[in-house]
Amino acid sequence: MAYNQVLRAEKDFSKEVDKQLPEAEKLAENNVQAAIERLLPLEKQTRQASDLASTSRILAGIVTMCKNAGDWSLLSEQVLLLSKKHGQLKQATTKMVQVVMGFLDDTPNLETKLQIIETLRTVTEGKIFVEVERARITRVLSDIKKSQGDIAAATDTLCELQVETFGSMTRREKTEFILEQVGLCIQKGDWTQAGILSRKISTRYFARKPKKSPEQLEKERKEREEKEKTRSVDEPPPEPEDDVTDLKLRYYEQQIMLDKHEDKYLEACKHYRQVLDTEAVEENPERLKACLQRIIYFIILSPYDNEQSDLLHRISQDPRNGQVPQEKELLGRFIKPELMRWPVVSAEFSSHLCSTDVFAADEQSAFAAGDPKAYTRWTDLRRRVIEHNVRVVAKYYTRIYMSRLTEILDLTEIETERYISELVTAKTIYAKIDRPAGVVSFAKPRDADDVLNEWSSNMKSLLGLLERIDHLITKEEMMARIQPASKKAH
Repeated sequence: MAYNQVLRAEKDFSKEVDKQLPEAEKLAENNVQAAIERLLPLEKQTRQASDLASTSRILAGIVTMCKNAGDWSLLSEQVLLLSKKHGQLKQATTKMVQVVMGFLDDTPNLETKLQIIETLRTVTEGKIFVEVERARITRVLSDIKKSQGDIAAATDTLCELQVETFGSMTRREKTEFILEQVGLCIQKGDWTQAGILSRKISTRYFARKPKKSPEQLEKERKEREEKEKTRSVDEPPPEPEDDVTDLKLRYYEQQIMLDKHEDKYLEACKHYRQVLDTEAVEENPERLKACLQRIIYFIILSPYDNEQSDLLHRISQDPRNGQVPQEKELLGRFIKPELMRWPVVSAEFSSHLCSTDVFAADEQSAFAAGDPKAYTRWTDLRRRVIEHNVRVVAKYYTRIYMSRLTEILDLTEIETERYISELVTAKTIYAKIDRPAGVVSFAKPRDADDVLNEWSSNMKSLLGLLERIDHLITKEEMMARIQPASKKAH
């Protein structure tokens, strides 16, 4: 039998419960144990008769009496006993667990609270019908351990949950759980696990939705009401289309932290572009400006390839770049196929760039700012400027003396060879270095097939031009014959 199937009650015990429950509650003021023993026979009858409503009221009443009496040990004991009763109704157990969860804030001390939490975790272990309640209890336990400074234990406790498989949990709550798991992993320093967990969240959930008209909103409201009427007891309520901006910003903030840690500059740029595509950011001038700056910083820090080049040009066409003129100027220099010397770039932009949290001019400044990677990004910016210059030289020169190339790049000969070798290895450029002659050749050698193909293409072009010339000459001759005849006619 499916766990979410509601059993038909063989007998209604609501009248008996209405009579005996208040009497038991009055008795519990003096003797809780006697009050519980008085209710247990009725609980057995309602359980065996599958009277869900009455069983739920009795279970909730028993645990409430224990709580009101302040006997938390008896409460834990009764929760365990009642949940293990033969043929206990699943929905009644769920109701009891939910009631006890509401008592957690009323516990006299932390030790008692932890005792109740462990009791609830024991009761809910391995039971699908209380998986959501178990997840929430586990999150409370994780928060307690986190507040005590035990990040490792908090992470291990929360990450044991596979909330993405919970069918009865809303999508928003699932996302919040996973984001909490990722955040704890980052604090713990387990970057690999954080990356694995973050992939459980679908970015389509954060996609920007078009604004709806009042008529569409009214229609959807009526459809939700109809679904609510036909919904069964254990089905989760339909999810409202709430604003997920807070989850989106939190998700991409974590992704950017992961990207920065792993030096994935292109991914960081893409994630900042997703942050930019948020109404809350677009309407906040300060956040918009900071986001535009970081998009430009991380796209120019990204290693050159086709994807980076395409994204670089698309970013440069954003009209909002006018709000960050210095970054726009720096971006424009990477787009133009012109040399830009690093000493000049450093002198012009270093003070502005190092005033942000992205760059630092030296290691001491990076450690003082709390981000050791900031200096690494500054050295990577120098690398990108040099690589840009090498590509420009390769575009305009077929052969160049090494002494002249080192002068252009503001590098030593050894550094120049290293940068050229890296670009050749990455297949960004073609180059050969003749050390004895001190010459660098950027001309790519062509084999016989390439030469023959070029000759064939040239010949085809030449024959096409000759054919066109022939047509033009023929046309002129025909026009010359027609003109005298027309004059005679006049």
